[in-house]
Amino acid sequence: MILVTGGTGMVGAHLLLRLTQSGHSVRAIYRSEKSLEKTRKVFSYVGKDADLLFSKIDWVAANITDIPSLESAFEGVEKVYHIAALVSFDERLAKQMRSVNIDGTANVVNLSIAHGVSKFCFVSSIASIAKSVEKSFIDEEDDFNLMTNNYSYAITKYGAEMEVWRGAQEGLKVLIVNPGVILGTGFWKENSGLLFSMIDKGTPFYTEGVTGFVGVNDVVSVMVKGMESDISNERFILVSENIGFKEVFHQIADALQKKKPRVKLNVILAEIGWRLSLVKSIITGKTNSFTRHAAKSANNKSYYNSEKVQKMLSFEFQSIAKVIEETADQYKKDTI
Repeated sequence: MILVTGGTGMVGAHLLLRLTQSGHSVRAIYRSEKSLEKTRKVFSYVGKDADLLFSKIDWVAANITDIPSLESAFEGVEKVYHIAALVSFDERLAKQMRSVNIDGTANVVNLSIAHGVSKFCFVSSIASIAKSVEKSFIDEEDDFNLMTNNYSYAITKYGAEMEVWRGAQEGLKVLIVNPGVILGTGFWKENSGLLFSMIDKGTPFYTEGVTGFVGVNDVVSVMVKGMESDISNERFILVSENIGFKEVFHQIADALQKKKPRVKLNVILAEIGWRLSLVKSIITGKTNSFTRHAAKSANNKSYYNSEKVQKMLSFEFQSIAKVIEETADQYKKDTI
């Protein structure tokens, strides 16, 4: 039996589809019935087999911060894919991120050890890896730096990694993946799915920032291939290409046949923007959609090296142009 946490998020949904298609016995944790619909949407992309595949998942209502609810989910589990996390750059959610990302991961690791899990895969982020001052590219050898990664999401993902490595010291075989910005289908109102929604609605803004991008199917492929290999106690940066946001925005616009963003969001505009967004979030009570960190990072340029995973797993990434094309095609089908 394989256990997946975070099965109602984009990576988790695509992973569950891959595992069920491969005939694995799968159990997944969920928090609400409503959240299951997002995963069901991803399954619908395979057509007539969707309902059959979805029915093969053993869904367990649980919360990774609540140990008693997790206990039953681990019965008979041999492998664990831990994806569940709170992703936010809103510092008002710092305490909640610490609870979910660090304490929740500690709970999943502890139960994996207690139940004799044979292998454990954790989905981290490039946010937990600091930019090196000595190299032009960031790789797995670069350590976390609190001075440069001093925002709660990065801190809590690094803290979660430390819990996983602690599990490795206690005998648990682990694999950590650090994806860049993940592009994929089915989640158009959150995370990178918002890029397609925003450009579809005609956002005029772009930034000069550069970062690593990767397709969700590549992330899932590496996870599964790594878990089925003899490799353990390693971590891999998952970045297909280092691309500027301007280029990505323009590629999405072309794929959606929409106007390309033409207004550069420079440092001054970004500084104004995050303050206005903060005021709006305070007034409305909604989560801040454009935080101070987001404004700062919008024009940062970070380049990542993913040669390690390519060599150790003989893996070849799909081009981001192809990922954008396929994702945009599905977006158009979903929003007709």
